[in-house]
Formats: sequence, C-alpha cells, structure tokens
Amino acid sequence: MSTEIFESAADAILKGDSDKAVETAKKGLGEGLDPVMLINEGFIPGINKVGDMFGSGKLFLPELILAAAAMQNATDIINEAIPEGEGQSRGRFLIGTVEGDVHDIGKTIVVSLMKANGFEVMDLGRDVSTDRFIEAADKFNADIIGTSALLTTTMEGQRRLEVELKKAGLKERFKTMVGGAPVTQRWAKRIGADAFAENASEAVKLAKALLETA
Repeated sequence: MSTEIFESAADAILKGDSDKAVETAKKGLGEGLDPVMLINEGFIPGINKVGDMFGSGKLFLPELILAAAAMQNATDIINEAIPEGEGQSRGRFLIGTVEGDVHDIGKTIVVSLMKANGFEVMDLGRDVSTDRFIEAADKFNADIIGTSALLTTTMEGQRRLEVELKKAGLKERFKTMVGGAPVTQRWAKRIGADAFAENASEAVKLAKALLETA
C-alpha cells in the first residue's frame, strides 16, 4: 500500500495537482506512514523529476509553478505531523527564498527535514529582502541563515546578504548556507558563504557539521 501512496504522491507533483497532493499526504499520514519517509519516498522523487524536466525544456514555467504549489500544500500538511525533534534543540535554522524569487521548490523540503532532525526552524517564505533576513535572524537568535535562489537573476541576493552581514559585524554570529538550482559550491566560496547544500538531506548534514565547529 505504501508503494501506491508514494507513486500517487510523485504523480500529483508531476501533474501539479494540489488537491491530489494534499489528499495523498493525508491518506499516507492516516495510514501511519512516517512523515519524513512520505516526503523522501513520495514527494521528493516527483519534484526532482519536475526539476529535471524543467531543466531539459520538457516542462515550462507554468507547470513548474503548479508543481511547486502542489509540493508546498502537501508539505504544509506533512510538516504538522513532524515533531520538532526529541529533547534539546540541535540549533536554530532560519530559511527563506531571496528577494525577487517567488519559487520555493526545495525550501519546504529542507524545512521538513530540519524539523525532523531536531532543529528549530523559522521559514520566512519567498521574496525575502536582505534586511528582513538579518532582522529575523537577530530576533530568532538563529545559528544558521539558509538562503535559496531558484533563478540565476536572484542569486545576487545571496551575495548581498554576505556583504551586509560583514558590514554589520554579524558574520561571526551567524553561519550561512546557500542552495537552489543554479547555485554551486564555487558560488558559495566566491561570496563567502559557510556552506553550499545541493539538496535537503545534505543541508541537514551540513547544518549539523557547522554547529559542531561553531
């Protein structure tokens, strides 16, 4: 039965069908499936395929937006079922998509896995300004600021954050992690980010490593 649910989850994302995605998420949780497994085995394969198809020109922006919305709606349901982690918090992780970027494929998956691994998470959503990142990080007392950019035209927001943190004398206070489809390790090194995460699972591993060396 779980295989059918995983296939249904991936299919809902591929078709950009939010109703089906939500229905599948609720069904999976109702049948006792582990929330993180439901994301990893069902929804992530779907969104990964969407990303591959978009990158190869087999799928276009309107379909990408529908798929992202379906993913968001499903993960919103699943996140409510994920406990914040047992016992003491591993750390505080602030995340958002940079200014000018209204897509958040991947970010919601990071939020889910961070919570499942014991991090306290604040999600600022999409189109977040540099000032808002810094203000929120200060109020939340974040350990790590994670920024996502899905477009090459918005990656500059990640560099701008590094510049403003240095100007404000806050670079030593907050660790920074960058991610998103066009983002690379080379870009992270160039702008001075502390880490580059290629996917959500890697983001969790890197967050743990960053705090161990803090």
